[in-house]
Amino acid sequence: MRMRKKPNLIPRVEKCGELLLREPETHRGRWLTDFPGFQELHLELGCGKGRFTVGMAGENPGVLFVAVERVLDAMVMAMERARDAQLANVRFLDFDAAGCGSVFAPGEVDRIYINFPDPWRKSRQFKRRLTAPSFLQIYRQILKPGGEIWFKTDNRPLFDWSLEQFTAQGWELSEVTNDLPGDGTGGSMTDYEAKFREQGVPINRLVAR
Repeated sequence: MRMRKKPNLIPRVEKCGELLLREPETHRGRWLTDFPGFQELHLELGCGKGRFTVGMAGENPGVLFVAVERVLDAMVMAMERARDAQLANVRFLDFDAAGCGSVFAPGEVDRIYINFPDPWRKSRQFKRRLTAPSFLQIYRQILKPGGEIWFKTDNRPLFDWSLEQFTAQGWELSEVTNDLPGDGTGGSMTDYEAKFREQGVPINRLVAR
């Protein structure tokens, strides 16, 4: 389902303008230099309305969080959440994850979060999944040695398929579960996760290193 167009979208974005980076490639290789005071750089692909982003950033003030979202109608709500929480360690990108290599230098990112991505159910669409081999190669390039991917989804077929891709690409897997407890083990909840838990839908999660 397409998200309903937000009223006054552009003025709302402009009110959060300091959080939106319009030329992120200028920070490539310099993220922790250009934004001093942080020890790690974490990247979230598909931040949606920002519940996870804001929760994790609030709990980890020493980490710079860069949240990527292609749907501006969703991202404006994430930016408003971050602004209202007065977080200094979050920036947002209106960007396609396929271009991460042009924004982050090799070995620059400490951790990547992929939460409840589009499952792209048709086989001809599998290459668009954020855990497809082409994307895993990009992540391997921009992550530091020992860097991690935290992946959560409610979609079991996508999760099983992703396990196969990670294994085939030689990633070390841990914390693999098909029923993530709601105790914060996998980080803050997203809005999707909260909804699925209310419905009794089990959450799948893994860490890839």
